[in-house]
Amino acid sequence: MTVRRVQSGSPWEESFGFARAVAAGDRVLVAGTTSFKGDVVYGDGDPYEQAKVAFATALEAIGEFGLGVESVIRTRVYLAHARDVDAVGRAHKELFDAVRPVTTLLVVQGFIDSRVLVSVEVEAFRGTPSQEH
Repeated sequence: MTVRRVQSGSPWEESFGFARAVAAGDRVLVAGTTSFKGDVVYGDGDPYEQAKVAFATALEAIGEFGLGVESVIRTRVYLAHARDVDAVGRAHKELFDAVRPVTTLLVVQGFIDSRVLVSVEVEAFRGTPSQEH
């Protein structure tokens, strides 16, 4: 089995020694992704905007493998505050309503940077999924 990795340029990827996304077999896994781009946190104080930016970054990563939102089969969403569930859920629905991946939503103690309100993970399938409901 061939394993391919892509980097996004996040400083944490280098300092921690991880890839933004890894393709192995029929799966592409995307690491925890926030709304940071370089040293800037987008959507500072706004969980909806942070979720949109984080998911966009994760979708860019699966795009490196020729995949799009329709290939997403799992998302995991980590929140710093339970109060942000509705805002982040709205962002998730806007992106994934037609796809309906399985989703886990967790409230965590916090993130490395206190400005981060949301972190997301995405898993995509590289096969030909059935459209059964």
